[in-house]
Amino acid sequence: MPLLLTDSDVRAVLDLDELRQAMERVLASYSAGRATQPLRTVIEAGSPSAFAGVPSAAAALGWLGVMPAFLPALPALGAKLVTVFGGNSTRGLPTHLATILLWDTSTGQLVAIMDGRYITETRTAAVSAVSAQWLGPAGCRVQHAAPSTPPRPLTLAIIGSGVQARSHFEALGRIAHLTDVRVWSPTQQHRARFADEMRGEIAIRAVDTAEHAVRGADLIVLATSAREPVVDNRWVAGGAHIMAVGACRPDQREMDPSLIARGRVFVDSRAGAFSEAGDIVLALAEGRITRVHVVGELGEVVAGRVAGRTAEAEVTIFKSLGMAVEDVVAADLVYRRARKGASGTFLPL
Repeated sequence: MPLLLTDSDVRAVLDLDELRQAMERVLASYSAGRATQPLRTVIEAGSPSAFAGVPSAAAALGWLGVMPAFLPALPALGAKLVTVFGGNSTRGLPTHLATILLWDTSTGQLVAIMDGRYITETRTAAVSAVSAQWLGPAGCRVQHAAPSTPPRPLTLAIIGSGVQARSHFEALGRIAHLTDVRVWSPTQQHRARFADEMRGEIAIRAVDTAEHAVRGADLIVLATSAREPVVDNRWVAGGAHIMAVGACRPDQREMDPSLIARGRVFVDSRAGAFSEAGDIVLALAEGRITRVHVVGELGEVVAGRVAGRTAEAEVTIFKSLGMAVEDVVAADLVYRRARKGASGTFLPL
């Protein structure tokens, strides 16, 4: 009988520091060819009649993504089914919904069904934190993690105010000494609410423009559904590290193409980036860059096969699409912890 794990079950057992360490390992495994992961299948979905009364800006049909992966070393076999329906925001529903399935690698039997929303948001932020440790400024890089060295204070800019903004704020706060956090999103009410809810020991401010958020920031998170750039190259200071986790379709972009051309660019998966990452796909189509401008995969940096940051003043960019191997490893962590703690409900099929 498969184990059913709800969103609250998943939240109760997922340890964020353990997750970040697991993401670092699986990135290296993927880039070394020790995981099987096809390019995700994406289909447009939804009925136009279902969007009656929904404002046209949010009424585009949604899409369904199917993301399977197999990691023989764990072993773990699973798949995530994810939907993105922009119109859900007008209905009080999450725009991103996900379910993750796990199978026994010896028998093929289904062993777990779990809500994938929290896993998706936290594993994305955990991978961004890994990128900051390997590519970011000295205050958060693993190569500079000397216990006797006082942490360098860093400024974080977050463009967006949804679940990814929240998860990144928490994940980056665990690996960097943040002393100033600025958040901007198009809706004043949303960014103000985010700042109020997240405010604590770390100073966090809702600001009036994306430029105000980005100028002088050491770490920059882009977590939007933008189809046109929201960050201008001229705003980004030398030495900054950008974590771009939105704009996950080939016709979407968050960054000024001049910024892509200027930065030292890393991805989670070359195959995915050259097919789905609009910031890269569109820059290639416009002749702003060539494929060799993508320096490497983050897993190659972790494994020591590709150099990360090579100068303090350079701008590093990590373009993240999210990978099935990340979801499956995170789900495996959740499943193992849930079994130990007797969480969830077994379902007869």
